[in-house]
Amino acid sequence: MRVGLMTREYPPYVYGGAGVHVEYLSRELAKTIDVEVHCWGDQLFDQGNLHVRGAKPWSHIADGTQEKYKTALETLSLNLAQMKPLAAIDIVHTHTWYVSMAGFLAKKLFDIPFVLTTHSLEPLRAWKAEQLGSGYAMSSWMERTAILDADAIIAVSRGTREDILRAYPEVQPERVHVIYNGIDLDEYQKTLDTTALVKYGVNPSLPYVLFVGRITRQKGVTHLVDAIRYLPPDTQVVLCAGAPDTPEIATEMREKVEEESVLNPRIIWIEKMVTKPEAIQLYSNASVFCCPSIYEPFGIINLEAMACGAPVVASATGGILEVVVDGVTGHLVPFEQDPATTFASNPDKFARDLAEKISDLLENPIKASQFGEAGRQRVEKTFGWSAIADQTIELYRNLIRSRQT
Repeated sequence: MRVGLMTREYPPYVYGGAGVHVEYLSRELAKTIDVEVHCWGDQLFDQGNLHVRGAKPWSHIADGTQEKYKTALETLSLNLAQMKPLAAIDIVHTHTWYVSMAGFLAKKLFDIPFVLTTHSLEPLRAWKAEQLGSGYAMSSWMERTAILDADAIIAVSRGTREDILRAYPEVQPERVHVIYNGIDLDEYQKTLDTTALVKYGVNPSLPYVLFVGRITRQKGVTHLVDAIRYLPPDTQVVLCAGAPDTPEIATEMREKVEEESVLNPRIIWIEKMVTKPEAIQLYSNASVFCCPSIYEPFGIINLEAMACGAPVVASATGGILEVVVDGVTGHLVPFEQDPATTFASNPDKFARDLAEKISDLLENPIKASQFGEAGRQRVEKTFGWSAIADQTIELYRNLIRSRQT
């Protein structure tokens, strides 16, 4: 069996959870089957059963415009260009709307099964219009077209499965399968090394609250910044936040951090995506990891933090509810969403509630330590990549068999 994995992100160009997922899934799948990864970039290598082929969008399709819809046009151009090498594969598996039309077209052209993993859903991310402009209508069309045609849809959580069936009621429930994200348990382990902390100006002798993620509406980092004023005075807060979606949210983030820094000089903002070893050090030494997402189909960053023994304070939404166990591995904070905007209906209340739960763990280090230990045990039991790869391969085989009969 040879699977074609389609993804925008693949190392070294990974900026979000979908890229992390494909990186580790491809490696694990390649222990059993041939895997051909088609991604955005200049990657080109072969390692055993793993074959990675990067490509770049046709830039001429959007020449002469700086409009936000440029990304959507370039996406479609690359999906078309990637068709030729897919003629030799047995099944195509796409990740995110950026490559969904590649799967749709490959199924039509080569009569092969089409699997689509949803890491998020465009109808539930209205803020994407800020990032893509009128291209948001195009990304929504591509996602919808692919989801309605896929032979199987993988949801990364039960909550995501419910979202799919609600957003796309035409989809037959039996086509939607829940297969979780995973974590490399050997790589993500607690370490006492603090060299990365010192490098970025974090005081290892003082407790700190940590955020890791992109600067995007979805990740809710600005809510954590708003919560800082309600934390114990001089709380050390480490914001490992880069890759802003838009200039607008980048400006908003900077203004909020500058405003809060007047009241709390212990805010450390690392304005880039750090390396994995550095992230592991930051997770391992954090007193509290905070995930204030307003929309999160799964939340792989919570797995990373839990694997490194960090207690988690996270918004009670989406797939987070299936990862973080309230009162066992961390605290879940209710998030009330404005149905008209998909943003927080009461941002100040959400910020205060975050601060309350973070403060509880800062003031009770024994409880925090117990949560951290329970978190590690949970990821070891439930989220190993080998089991996830086995479930995925079994789905591939069932689809191929059903097409042959």
